[in-house]
Amino acid sequence: MASIYERYNLKPVINASGRMTILGVSTPPQDVVDAVTLAMGSYFEMKDLVNKTGDYIAKLLGAEAATVVSSASAGIALSVAAVIVKNDPWMLVNLHATPVEGPREIVLPKGHNVNYGAPVGTMIALGGGKAVEAGWGNECSAEQLSAAVGSNTAAILYIKSHHALQKSVLSVKEAVEVARKHKLPLIVDAAAEEDLRCYYDMGADLVIYSGAKAIEGPTSGLVVGKKDFIEWVKLQGQGIGRAMKVGKEGILGLTVAIESYLKRAKETGAEMEAKLTPFIEDVSKIDGVSARVVWDSAGRDIARGEVSFDEKKIGRTTKELIKDLKSGDVAIYFREYRANEGKVEVDVRSVSDEELKTISQNIRRVVNGDK
Repeated sequence: MASIYERYNLKPVINASGRMTILGVSTPPQDVVDAVTLAMGSYFEMKDLVNKTGDYIAKLLGAEAATVVSSASAGIALSVAAVIVKNDPWMLVNLHATPVEGPREIVLPKGHNVNYGAPVGTMIALGGGKAVEAGWGNECSAEQLSAAVGSNTAAILYIKSHHALQKSVLSVKEAVEVARKHKLPLIVDAAAEEDLRCYYDMGADLVIYSGAKAIEGPTSGLVVGKKDFIEWVKLQGQGIGRAMKVGKEGILGLTVAIESYLKRAKETGAEMEAKLTPFIEDVSKIDGVSARVVWDSAGRDIARGEVSFDEKKIGRTTKELIKDLKSGDVAIYFREYRANEGKVEVDVRSVSDEELKTISQNIRRVVNGDK
């Protein structure tokens, strides 16, 4: 029987870029796959399923409330709509067509208004909000965030992500203090973060996670927060959230994935470093290539391999090499954020030892000119 790759003429992929949406994010463990399969073959009262799985997840995480949504991006849009609309029945179904008469500005550090595959500002606008940037592209203090708050501010948004500015920016705790000072809700987008409790415990009113990244669930999102705010998020299912609805398989799959995630031992950065060592030694033997271990820029316990290409010696740009590595019989994807500097990163969380050997062999192939 033909494999799924053969049947649909799909190219196999080695994912050395991490939990990335463009590659399908992650591969859930078997208990999550089983839960998805069970959900697909069963019927539920969907409101009952949403409410009771949300209550169950909230209890697991020590939060007032939680709800499963279709993605972290949907979580941003729904959270923005929730703080603007609240439980106003007219605005709920007319947000798209009626000028917002109350506060609708969402204040966030300028260095957090990023494109993570889609612009943060787009998600804010989908929720009826207007992004207001605080500080500068290279800094945002608590004072600068506070100064951007005005009478039309509906909430403060903090993006906790490697995509966002890391240095010279206030912490989540400081953002909580600013929000409390102005009596505003704080929304934290923590899509790829691994700690499912800390930002809520710090005082954030709504915290958004991707269900398919660190948690390794199905395509889905999780919003954790204060009860009133979560109820307003759920209410958006009758408004803009209808276009972002999550299926029964996503709800049950993520619920089981969270249970599994909280119980299982996490791969440590030290273990990733040990896994990378033979690869780094092998790649560094290639003329014009060097490699070393680097650590996650957002502060997570994640070790990655940084591969540097001497473009003058090799006679090709790093972007050209990356393109060749994607165009082989097996597409190899790296973290490419510093390709303009001649560097890529290898994330080993979804890569086997055998695949690391394949990556090394293919780097040798393209560098030596055997394309």
